[in-house]
Amino acid sequence: MTKKAVPCKRPYSLGKRLEQSDQKRTKVLMALRKQLEAKGFSSLTLDGLAADSGVTRQTIYNLFSTKIGLLEALFDQIAIEGGMERMRNVMQAADAASMLAGFVEIFSGFWAKDRLLIRRAHGIAAIDPELGAVVETRNQRRKLAATRVVEMLDQRNGGHAAGREQRIAVLYSLTSFEFFDALAEGCGSTEEAARLLPEIVNKALPSR
Repeated sequence: MTKKAVPCKRPYSLGKRLEQSDQKRTKVLMALRKQLEAKGFSSLTLDGLAADSGVTRQTIYNLFSTKIGLLEALFDQIAIEGGMERMRNVMQAADAASMLAGFVEIFSGFWAKDRLLIRRAHGIAAIDPELGAVVETRNQRRKLAATRVVEMLDQRNGGHAAGREQRIAVLYSLTSFEFFDALAEGCGSTEEAARLLPEIVNKALPSR
């Protein structure tokens, strides 16, 4: 006699477990963002973060492994929310002027969106080697993109490589958070800084 399969009373649901994991991840990152804005990185503990996010310390460890893993995940989330995924399309632009304009627009908008949190993270990164390494890795990605933009500008202007490293350094510096933050502080708002930055960059690196 063939036995009928007995349905499991509590079937394993990968989709449900993934959804719960995403919810816990979101709670932890929200709590992390609030802690960084209020207290900074040096006072961050997994126990405190677990209490604030309503999950266990072990859950945080399972999701992110380390404090640096937490920060990497938060920075990735900030990048997505700040529209950084549009950079791929900008880097594929055939027109040098469009590439430069898009590059500056994306970073000015990105810096403006989470200015307080980014300012605190960059400040702590200057004295904390672990966080400094995370920030530096992302800065190097921006430098690679700046290099591509300058190469496109040089091609448009005749392909001359003389002084290219200096032009890359100029664009890299002008699109840094530190420059944007100082500009916003000086002119009174992130909106005004975002308006002025393209003008500053175009004067320093004319696209035609």
